[in-house]
Amino acid sequence: MSRLEELIQELCPDGVEYKNLENILTIKNGRDYKHLTEGVVPVYGSGGIMTYVNQAIYDKPSVLIPRKGSLDKLYYVDVPFWNVDTIFYTDINLTVALPKYVYYYLQSQHLERLNKAGGVPSLTQAVLNKVKIPVPPLPVQAEIVRILDNFTELTAELTAELTARKKQYEYYRDKLLTVDNNVEHVTIGDVATVTKLAGFEFTKYVKYTETGNIIALRGLNVKAGKLDLMDVKYIDGSDLSKLTRSKLHVGDMLFTYVGTIGQVALVDEEDKYYLAPNVALIRSTDEQLLPQFMRYYFQSGEFWKTQINRLLQSSSMQNIPMEKIRKFIIPLPPLSEQERIVSILDRFDTLCNDLTSGLPAEIEARQKQYEYYRDKLLSFQEVKGS
Repeated sequence: MSRLEELIQELCPDGVEYKNLENILTIKNGRDYKHLTEGVVPVYGSGGIMTYVNQAIYDKPSVLIPRKGSLDKLYYVDVPFWNVDTIFYTDINLTVALPKYVYYYLQSQHLERLNKAGGVPSLTQAVLNKVKIPVPPLPVQAEIVRILDNFTELTAELTAELTARKKQYEYYRDKLLTVDNNVEHVTIGDVATVTKLAGFEFTKYVKYTETGNIIALRGLNVKAGKLDLMDVKYIDGSDLSKLTRSKLHVGDMLFTYVGTIGQVALVDEEDKYYLAPNVALIRSTDEQLLPQFMRYYFQSGEFWKTQINRLLQSSSMQNIPMEKIRKFIIPLPPLSEQERIVSILDRFDTLCNDLTSGLPAEIEARQKQYEYYRDKLLSFQEVKGS
């Protein structure tokens, strides 16, 4: 029998009382901080810490509950703080409930579902005050907090390791892709086809639908070197015979040239993707240039410093014309060297970014495990008559 089971059997064998939130804490509004001077006290809004000031609005442990905006983000704060009017703070009756226990329980309740307003998401004190919370004896609450703290600490350690690995990955990527001047450098337009979907093709022949099999890849589908297919538009009903120029093939690289400029990704499947507006196609036409090497180079600090940033800073353009993309310079080391670099960076990339393996997968698994046990630990039999 676990320590928690022993405590429950000893202190609340017949169940626990459920109380309205208003019976264990007082919800209070935040205030403007503009009259304060700079300091070390964090100022919280619904999105987290906004700035630091010299005075606290509250100096005891508290759970901060967003009033507007990101309603799914609660904060547990155990240092003096200030908060603005987009987020509530709570004055908790410590003889009844531990602040960290309240935080974990409210986190499990997904308070954003209580939003009834149209427009900007919002919560009111009246709604929050009626949220029911199980209130076991304080030793039981403390043991639950201890268990859940261990879970969150492990996730935090993995997240910190992932951050370190990403920095390490970026360092080695940039080091590997900073080649000496003895290596041949070529203009992209000389070794690749660079094109985009013509406007008349899009307006005349493309028909978007929400379901289908053939995807038009837009700028939002190209992120951090990979295809992001969370939000896609299908074009199965379009006249594909008129879109042969924009049909994508395995190894084609996409490059966003409008809005969020410079994102790249490689096409990894045949007969599935077509080009959408605001994304350029860069297709290697030289057997001596590996598409995977080109993708990594376009993500490197060297490329951004010497070409993308310099180009953007030298003009007010919010897009990069095709002729500018065709003039990008890329090193062309021997194929064997390109393959070696790609192999090393692929391993780093898998460790840092792959959602099916590596650290992101482990973090996601730990998070799911944490949520499962959190919800299980915070489910109590309600004592009769409460």
